[in-house]
Amino acid sequence: MGLTFAILPLAAQQPPVEARIAGLEGNEEYMSLLREDAVLQSRVDSVVRAVEQVRLRLREHPDERQACSEEILRLESRIFDLRNAKGRLIDRINTIEQEWVLANLDNPDAASSERPAARVPDSLKVRNLVYNPCFGEQLPKADYAALLRAQELELRAVDLVNRYFANYETAAQLAEAYAAAATESEAGEIYDRYGAMQRIDRALSDSLAGVWNYIFDNKNYAYGYLLDKLGQEEALTREEEALAKAQRQVASLRGETASDAVADYFLRKQVLVDYEASVAGLLDLGAARDSLRGVAAQLREADFRRPRVEVAQRYFLDFDSVVFTKTPKYSYSNPIPECRVYEHGTIYRLLLGTFNTKRAVSTFRGAYPLSYLVNDEGKWCYFTGGFATREEADSVQTVLKKHGFVRPEVVVWTDGVYRNLSREPEAGAVAYRIEIDGADALSEEVRQTIASLSEGRELSRVGSGTFVVGTFDDRAVADRLAEALRQADAALEIKVAEIVPQTE
Repeated sequence: MGLTFAILPLAAQQPPVEARIAGLEGNEEYMSLLREDAVLQSRVDSVVRAVEQVRLRLREHPDERQACSEEILRLESRIFDLRNAKGRLIDRINTIEQEWVLANLDNPDAASSERPAARVPDSLKVRNLVYNPCFGEQLPKADYAALLRAQELELRAVDLVNRYFANYETAAQLAEAYAAAATESEAGEIYDRYGAMQRIDRALSDSLAGVWNYIFDNKNYAYGYLLDKLGQEEALTREEEALAKAQRQVASLRGETASDAVADYFLRKQVLVDYEASVAGLLDLGAARDSLRGVAAQLREADFRRPRVEVAQRYFLDFDSVVFTKTPKYSYSNPIPECRVYEHGTIYRLLLGTFNTKRAVSTFRGAYPLSYLVNDEGKWCYFTGGFATREEADSVQTVLKKHGFVRPEVVVWTDGVYRNLSREPEAGAVAYRIEIDGADALSEEVRQTIASLSEGRELSRVGSGTFVVGTFDDRAVADRLAEALRQADAALEIKVAEIVPQTE
């Protein structure tokens, strides 16, 4: 089934725009960029509406899940491309505005006779504290230029945050689609797209960190310089205390949210905006103070503590029990297949026999499914079944003996490594344990995960910051608990260790 939803063409009628800074109305490049940005925003809004339509259809028609999921991913990718294009436009728009402001700082007569000679319009004084004349008068020219550049970059920071959260939603959708993927090829494609999205998010986080540090450092310095000059020591002390508190919050959240850079931005941004409102109040700039208080209220309501989108790679192992058929399942046109060895994961099989030559299907008493491998000695090894646990394999081993197989042997592949468990000294004596490093104490969630999946096995501490769980007779059971622990706390180092008994 194909899904199509109406999206406005890019060449739609351009919406009217106004210059964001009085004095730039005659700059054709600037006005053209504003119009292009407005068209792109209309396009983004249209695609966002299309996504909502698909999600509504998905809720109403769950049987169309695969087609709807594919369409949502396609549309989300389009949104990402459009927002990237908008980001490039905004960079250029901000540059033109910055150049105009700097060019007119020392030239108040540059404005036309029909316009007041004020350096910056009153409307901008309301929205932007730093454009008030007192900063240009009190700060060294280089410091004021850096302050203006910091103000310009505020829009860039907001754009990076918005793009990050848009990507976050796409990553969450990819994680959901990956979990529901029915085939290995489908899951692999989605996992690759998820990995690409994670790399993009890391790049956005790095860009945000660089931009935001520049903004904060230059604004914080400029306000501190001005307040120190005015003798406002009490205000400076309050700012230092607020910043120290925010930095403690940032440290406590490190690794706990989807992005450390985004958490840092919102926490220190709240401090900075409160600081700016305080500075505006001290300078009797009521309009700027009121505007900043509104921004502060919005920041406090922002939902930035989003959990990480964790996707554990799935391994599509074909587990299959053993049945016995009177009618042969294999023939000349459908021969016994070669045994698949998986690069990742654990799978148990039953070795029915090892032969010098290839064997006829009738040798194996109607057991199904069958597979073979030729070992390093050139001998033919025939297997049946595929099991997730040792217990399942042992159970089928008993059934095979009742059907006349003299010595079926339990074998296992773990991440592609083969072992014959039936031929190991003291079969089953090899055991496993889980080793946990990276924490002085385990969280309650981790302890509950151990309690629910370890089947009563002991949790003990063997050193500073190291814990062990075990032992396990079955590698697959240990692997499942290890993966659950990684999901519970990604900061921990989890390893499944093999314990081989000493032999004399």
